[in-house]
Parts: sequence; structure tokens; C-alpha cells
Amino acid sequence: MKTNIKYIFGIFFLLLLVATSCTEETYSLGDLTAPSNVVITADIVGKDATHPNGDGSGMVNFKVTADNALGMKLDVDANDDVNWVFLPKGTTSNTYTKTGTFTYRVTAMVNGKGGSSANITKDIVVFFAFQPPAEMVTNLTNDASKTWVVDGSLQNHFGVDDWTNPRATGWWWGAPPFDKAACCNCLYTTGFTFAKAGAVYSLTVTSPDGIFTKTGALAGGLPGIPASGGEGCYAYAGGTSEFSFIPSSSNTAASFPSTKIAIQLSGVNTFIGYGATQKEYEILEITPTYMYLRVRGTETGNSWYLKLKPAP
Repeated sequence: MKTNIKYIFGIFFLLLLVATSCTEETYSLGDLTAPSNVVITADIVGKDATHPNGDGSGMVNFKVTADNALGMKLDVDANDDVNWVFLPKGTTSNTYTKTGTFTYRVTAMVNGKGGSSANITKDIVVFFAFQPPAEMVTNLTNDASKTWVVDGSLQNHFGVDDWTNPRATGWWWGAPPFDKAACCNCLYTTGFTFAKAGAVYSLTVTSPDGIFTKTGALAGGLPGIPASGGEGCYAYAGGTSEFSFIPSSSNTAASFPSTKIAIQLSGVNTFIGYGATQKEYEILEITPTYMYLRVRGTETGNSWYLKLKPAP
């Protein structure tokens, strides 16, 4: 009899275990409220009653706010190629460099939970009046057209250092002469043609051997560059875009050797020296036979230094 009781109790316990294990669990996605109340605030530098479109610097400070936002990005000019700037803190700045007074359409896109999103546009009117020194224009463009290449014969023709601590010497790394010739000779054969036609400046990039860059995010979004792979020469269809001269927004001190003037590229398919869609290249020095540039690197916190010469 005791054996039967133990047997019955065992059957009951097993059935209870099976019933408990079959209990369904309920999952919830939570609140999927989409972003709302998206606002773009555009602070045009120097704007006042006398200068309703700014002080001529072309600089605008942006702030985007929204409710229920997980991430946001901004395109500062709908008339240009779409070029999103991600805003982890909701703020960014841009310098508009088309000489004169122009209207620009700004678009903000805000992402929320569950793939939801919201966007808004805002038109702003900005005045830009910067004029570069005539000698600088002549040195760069020959007042018509002039092609430059990276000068591999120089020590430190390509260098990497701290963006927040600009210095003339003591970089993290500087390339010895023709450092990339064995792996990536395209660094030295890609041509950068700067042209002047009236008040319009343009840059054309040609690459008979591909362009020197890294892949993925380190290429900065340059069209056609693969998402993965090492440093090397990659196929590039070439590109032309307008550019402007602007007061440099770099963080170089007044004592740092620099012209304090920069080349500002438009579009997303041109670059100088290293393949990436960087926009602003500070001109540290330029003569008829030598150009020395500094630009923010695609790796966080880096700056790149580039030395070029007229093409043979």
C-alpha cells in the first residue's frame, strides 16, 4: 500500500510540473509613442536689427529639440546633396559659404521607439561676405586651373595628431617619404584640380589608380567605398564640386602657424588628400609650389595634416 501511495504521489508531482512549464508568458513592447514637438532653432551669428541675415561670417548655430526622441540628425542644406549630421547632444554648427544672401532649407529627422520617426524643415536666410586674399587664390588656382598632388617626397607629408591640441611638431605619427608607395601608391597619383571661373571656385578629383582611404565609417561616407576592408586604394568614379574660402573654424591658437583661412567643400563626392567627405581644410601655408593643410580626422579626436605640390 505504501508503494502505491508513493507511485500516485509521483504521478501527481509530474503532472503539476508539466502544467507549470506550459504556462504562457506575456511580452510587451512598451510605449511606442512617436517623437513629437520637433523644433529647429537656428542662431545666425551676428544677426540683429541692422544685420537681419547675420554678420557676413555665414555661421549658424543649430539646436534640435523633440519629445520622445532617441536620436536625431540634421541636413543643413536641401539644395545640396543630402548630408546628415548626427546630433548626439542636439546641437551643431555650420558655415554657409556661398557669397551673398541666400535661403537655405534645413531638415531635422528625429527617431523614436519601435522605428518611429518625425521630421521638420525650416528655411533660414544667411549672408556670407568673406573674400580671400588675391595671392592665395592665385597660388591655389593659378587664376584659372591648377592641379595638386600629395608630395610623397616630404617627411610628414601625411600626419595624424590630436585635434584638440594642435601643434606644429611632436605629432602622434608622421609619414616618412613615400611611406604608402608599396601598399597604396594612389595616395601620390590622385589629382586635385582647383579652378576659378569668375566668382565660382570648383574642385575636381581624378584617380587613375583609385583613392587612398579606409573603409566604412572611416571613409566618412564617401560614395562607392566598401563597408569593410583595410587601408588601401579603392575605386572611385571621380567627382567635382564647388568650394569656398572661409575663415577657419579650427581650434588653432592665434600663435599657431596658419593662414586662419580654410577651403570649404560642398557636396559629398570630393575630398583633398585622404578619401573622406570632410568639408573644411584649414590652409596652414600656401605658396605657388607648396600647400599645407589641416583637417579633422574621421577617427574621433584625430586631426590630419597633408602636404601637397603642383602636379608634374
